[in-house]
Amino acid sequence: MTEHVEEKFTGSAGGSVYWQGWLSAEALGVVVISHGIAEHGGRYAHVAEHLAAQGFATYVADHQGHGRSAGARGNIERMDVVTGDLHTMIRLAGERHDGLPVFLLGHSMGGLIALQYVTGEPAALRGLIVSGPAVEIAVGSKFERAMAGTLSKLVPNLGVVKLDSSAVSRDPDVVHAYDTDPLNYRGRVRVRTGAEMLAAADTMAARLPKITMPVLILQGTEDKLVDPSSAKVVADGVGSDDVTVKTYDGLYHEVLNEPEKETVLADIVTWLKEHV
Repeated sequence: MTEHVEEKFTGSAGGSVYWQGWLSAEALGVVVISHGIAEHGGRYAHVAEHLAAQGFATYVADHQGHGRSAGARGNIERMDVVTGDLHTMIRLAGERHDGLPVFLLGHSMGGLIALQYVTGEPAALRGLIVSGPAVEIAVGSKFERAMAGTLSKLVPNLGVVKLDSSAVSRDPDVVHAYDTDPLNYRGRVRVRTGAEMLAAADTMAARLPKITMPVLILQGTEDKLVDPSSAKVVADGVGSDDVTVKTYDGLYHEVLNEPEKETVLADIVTWLKEHV
């Protein structure tokens, strides 16, 4: 049996950050999830329930401006704000399970945030999992990406790029749920958020060698939101000698929400148990 908890903490920017946890009766380890852009942690309930049932207590906080957390909808003011909040979530989760190994799982923008975090001054982590990490971003024109930094200073809340929900998953039910979820942000990506992501992505190659912990990379070959080459960029760039890459033929961006998600979850659990 798993137990569900939910609370809030005061974030790095001063507003409240909402988080959820799924607890395991006999935990082997802890997983903290960093969700993607324009979504929220509740979309990972099925992942968390599965991991908790397999012995991994799982936690996820809604990033600033996302889900039930404070902030302008869909807006990431600064990358150091969300990495600071991620650090708090990891610390709180670790304190609840003192002595158990802690793993970090980041998807898309959440994968980029996770990479930014672990190449800074992270808490002690046993390993890192990234799914479709946004290090090679496939949305927006070259002009829009080039102008992002300038526009973010002038009109930070300007919406510039609309995410195509049909590129999220091949499962029409997932796409419908994504489009109708009131906690998702369905407006255009705000220029400040895009600029913060692009700035982190542009410097990530130089930061990746700092990562020496075990790494698992998950990537769908038909990802249209993040270039599938992102997986190779991370795999080739990290300083770890324990890197596993799982590519899934034909899968779209959210491999954890594809019809083949049970295979992906099984791969994650196998890797986690090998690294406890």
